[in-house]
Amino acid sequence: MTIRDVAKLAEVHPGTVSRALNEETRALVNFETAERVRRAAEQLGYRPNRIARGLKTNRSFTIGVLIPDLTNPLFPPILRGIEDRLEQVGYTALIVNTDNDPVHERRHLEALLARQVDGFIAATARLDTGSLARVAADGTPVVLVNRSLEDGALPAVTVDDRHGSRLAVDHVVALGHTQIAHVAGPQNVSTGHRRYLGLLDALRAHGLEAPAERVGFAAAFSEPEGERACSAVLDGGGRVTAIVAGNDRLAIGCYDALEARGLRCPEDVSIIGFNDMPFIDRLRPPLTSVRIPQREIGAVAADLLLGQLSGEPPDAREILVAPSLIVRSSTAPAAAAPGS
Repeated sequence: MTIRDVAKLAEVHPGTVSRALNEETRALVNFETAERVRRAAEQLGYRPNRIARGLKTNRSFTIGVLIPDLTNPLFPPILRGIEDRLEQVGYTALIVNTDNDPVHERRHLEALLARQVDGFIAATARLDTGSLARVAADGTPVVLVNRSLEDGALPAVTVDDRHGSRLAVDHVVALGHTQIAHVAGPQNVSTGHRRYLGLLDALRAHGLEAPAERVGFAAAFSEPEGERACSAVLDGGGRVTAIVAGNDRLAIGCYDALEARGLRCPEDVSIIGFNDMPFIDRLRPPLTSVRIPQREIGAVAADLLLGQLSGEPPDAREILVAPSLIVRSSTAPAAAAPGS
C-alpha cells in the first residue's frame, strides 16, 4: 500500500496524508480530516516508510542515548522519559552503555555517528570530557542529562545537586546529629562533585565542619565502593552518628560497612542516600533519600534536543530540576554519646 492508496480512500490529496500521519505536522490538518486519513491507513494496513521519509528530510529519526551504567536502577526511569517523549514525534532511541569509560564512549559515539543519528542525549559527561563537546562543535545536537560540564558548554538537564545535599544535611541536623560524615561520589563527574560541595556549604551554614577523616571518596557510584569509602571513614577515628551518601548505591555499601562492624542503622548511625532509586524502600531499614524526578529529567532533556532539531538555536543553559527529601527509617534522632 502506498500513500496514494490512502489518499484515494480518504478522498484527500497525498500531501494531506503525509501531513496527517506525521506527528510533527498533524496539527496542520483539521481533526476530522486527520481522523479520516488515520482510519483509511489503518483499513489498508499502511505504515509510513521512515527510510523514505529520512531521505526526503535528510534525517534518520534516531537519537543516540549514552548511559554510563545500564545496571544502575537510576537510569531506566530517565530512559523511559526520553523514549516516551521521542516516540510522540516519531523518533527512536538507540541506547548504548559506556561503563563510564571514555574509550568506550568514543567508540560508541563514532558508531552512532556512522549510523547518522540526528542527535545525542548523554548521561555520561565527565567534568573534563571533550568527546561530546567536539561532536556538538561539528554540528550534531547534544543534550546532557543528569550530569553537566564544568564550563556549561552544552545544554543540560540535571537535578539541583547542591540543594539536595542541603536537604540531607538539614534533615540529620534537625535530628540532633553533629558528627556527620560524607561518602562522596566520584569527583570527576558533576553529580559527585556538586553533592560534595553542597554538603560542605550546608554544614558550614549550621556551624559544623567536615574534617578529612569524615569524608570518604568513592571511585565509582557502586555498592563495593560505598562500602570501601564508608569503612575508611568508620576506621578513621572519631565518632560518626550520621552518614550522607553521594547516591543510593553508595548508601547500600554503607549498610554493608556498618554490618561488618556490628553497628546498627539507624540506632548507631543514620544513613541517607541520594536519587531515591526504585526499591530502596524495600531495604532493611528502608532508606531515607533525596528524590530526583527521574522520568521528568529524561523528558525535559528530550524536549531540549527536539527543540534544536526543529531549528531552535542551541541553548547552553542548564535546567535544574528541584529535588525533594523522602524520609524513611534509616534516619533517626542522634543517640547520646557513650558515658554522657
